[in-house]
Amino acid sequence: MSDPGSEPETLAEGTLISHLLELRDRLLRALIAVIVVAVPCTVFREEIFEFVARPLMERLPDGASMIATNVIAPFMAPFKLAIMAALFIAMPYVLYQAWAFVAPGLYRREKRFALPLLLSSILLFYVGVAFAYFVVFPVAFTFFAAAAPEGVLMMTDINSYLDFVLLLFFAFGVAFEIPIATVLLAITGLVRPESLAANRGYVLLGIFIIAAVITPPDAISQCIMAIPMYLLYEGGIIASRVILKARLRREAEEQIQQKNADA
Repeated sequence: MSDPGSEPETLAEGTLISHLLELRDRLLRALIAVIVVAVPCTVFREEIFEFVARPLMERLPDGASMIATNVIAPFMAPFKLAIMAALFIAMPYVLYQAWAFVAPGLYRREKRFALPLLLSSILLFYVGVAFAYFVVFPVAFTFFAAAAPEGVLMMTDINSYLDFVLLLFFAFGVAFEIPIATVLLAITGLVRPESLAANRGYVLLGIFIIAAVITPPDAISQCIMAIPMYLLYEGGIIASRVILKARLRREAEEQIQQKNADA
């Protein structure tokens, strides 16, 4: 009698229409979640904007403040931030809907890797945003305020500031996904961990170039972004080696069990 666990695993199949209907339902659920979260965020949009603007406001010189160069900017900027905050808060549920749509097409072995990677990617994105707010912004704004020439009063437009912080939030959130990308490259067999380690120099150069493009034009902000990115890259190499070793050990154990079962 054969072992049920050794039988080939089959995946659930469906028609194109059924997949499109499933995708529609998942997208609607994600959209509804964002809308529901957006309601309280819109009500407290002023408080949210004050929280996001605090790193700059605390470092402006005496007599300086933010300005609005557009008539509707004092309303639209906080409203825009409220929508982005709703998407940010609802992101775990949105990604869960994506996972629920993709999961039926994955084998059990793939699910074992995919779910932890999904959870890790969400956590690392939030860590990257928090790093930008609590570490990068205070250092960068202190430098900018001190670097203003004599007689120049630093007064930032509200829309320009919002675009700037949202760009850095997204950039640091994505940058902290480097370990996930590294692990995915390794476990899919596209790149071996040894190759990732051997090309450290090229990766380091590329990281500093990316940091120079994304961050403000000063060496401090560039280093603040580039150094964590490189450390995360090294962490991804270590994690990929651990995962691959665990996979090889598990496959060897399965082969031994299969041989014993055949005997």
